[in-house]
Amino acid sequence: MSQWVCTTCGYNMIGDPPDVCPFCGAHRDKFLSWEEAETTYRVTATPINDSVTQLVSVPRLGLEHAAYRIETEHEVVWIDCPSAFNRTLEPVSKIFFTHPHFMGASNQYRELWNAKVYLHAMDAENPLIKSFPIDERFNDDFTVAGLAAYHIGGHTPGYTIYIYQDVLFICDYAFPPGPKMRLNPFGPKTDTLQRAERILTLINRRPLKTVCGYNYVCDFKDWLPDFERAVKSFND
Repeated sequence: MSQWVCTTCGYNMIGDPPDVCPFCGAHRDKFLSWEEAETTYRVTATPINDSVTQLVSVPRLGLEHAAYRIETEHEVVWIDCPSAFNRTLEPVSKIFFTHPHFMGASNQYRELWNAKVYLHAMDAENPLIKSFPIDERFNDDFTVAGLAAYHIGGHTPGYTIYIYQDVLFICDYAFPPGPKMRLNPFGPKTDTLQRAERILTLINRRPLKTVCGYNYVCDFKDWLPDFERAVKSFND
């Protein structure tokens, strides 16, 4: 199988390598084959709590989004997927995506473990991911093994956040943590702002303790005021 990884952004490409990365525009000389990426990058786990672990490539693989492993009472799943394929990782049964911008090596992990890939139906129509297999194209909110999925939209049409127990998985809807936080500017601005209000409604009714973002983890009590400020200032 021919598969390539952009070292500038971490985007995976299946098939013949294009002249430039379709996500970030980096030239072909920035691509590694998946075999080279497997030997160069180690997907490294950092525990967040007793159930959740953050997965990132070491050394950092461009703009790669962190993935999160969740050990529920019934099965082990991922939120999003590492860009590098490391076949030595412990298997999971399902891979849930927040949005389609970084499908990572999900096709390879899916084949290795016979895992099912979940992505909102509207995001599954993104032409950039037409080569990636999607097993479950969901349309509505749902709960699986205690993991709650909420369709938000905004940044992408099918953008989905997840909550497991007291942990919120927000990916890159807002970043960075702290007083400089802003809503993701890459997408429809009006929709992103309107759907952020749905996020606030959902999270204000839950006893959350931790927020897992695309490249950060922080306390919910510190994150929430910054997110509220980002929402209020998004049109400034």
